[in-house]
Amino acid sequence: MSCKRSLLALSLALSAVWGAAAHAGDLVVSAAASLTNAFKEVAQGYEKEHAGTKVILNFGASDVLLQQIVKGAPADVFASADQKAMDKAVEEKAVKAASRVDFAANQIVLIVPTDSKANITTLKDLTRDDVKRIAYGNPASVPVGRYTQGALQAAGLWDAVQAKSVLAQNVRQSLDYVSRGEVDAGFVFATDAAIMPDKVKVAVRVPSQTPVTYPIAVTARETAAKEAASFVAYVMSPAGQEILSRYGFQKP
Repeated sequence: MSCKRSLLALSLALSAVWGAAAHAGDLVVSAAASLTNAFKEVAQGYEKEHAGTKVILNFGASDVLLQQIVKGAPADVFASADQKAMDKAVEEKAVKAASRVDFAANQIVLIVPTDSKANITTLKDLTRDDVKRIAYGNPASVPVGRYTQGALQAAGLWDAVQAKSVLAQNVRQSLDYVSRGEVDAGFVFATDAAIMPDKVKVAVRVPSQTPVTYPIAVTARETAAKEAASFVAYVMSPAGQEILSRYGFQKP
């Protein structure tokens, strides 16, 4: 019985959180984990220009965010780290296809702890016996994992690296694994590596088979559709693009 009470309490707590996010004047933005630092500042900039609007940010792996939206979690804007997740959003009619636009680009990098003695300078070095644990996002749900898999398959190294994999739930978890020295190396976006220069260093800039571009769209929820379109416009504006640039994002 206590277990049932705990589950009920958790359900009520989650409902309260999402309910709070649905108040008039609130704009809920679900964005890829790699956008965390940049979008926090983007939200602040938007709020300064739109008095009375509170931007509520929800970060996570793009596929996980999409599933939340599909299952009814409130979200007015969806920003993905790859096109595949946004394609799914369009297929599920979770976003308004006409509002979809690419707003940023990134690059995949292989990072190691700053104090690493492994001397990893190429992707092939990952196959060495002394390199035992390699972190990257789960390709089934994390865009950086899909980019990583594509690059390693193109290099003929996927099977060897996969055998040493430590799967992360999102790109920031992969970054954390490397920063704490829990793995020998890890794949992240260049913008993620840039936020921890004292703990990780870039060993290899990885050529991606698919351009690393970020799409954003207004969701199908009508509660704050006009405000959502306004937020997307701000992200695309010179002010929004300048913020993204400062965090290392490139123009799409």
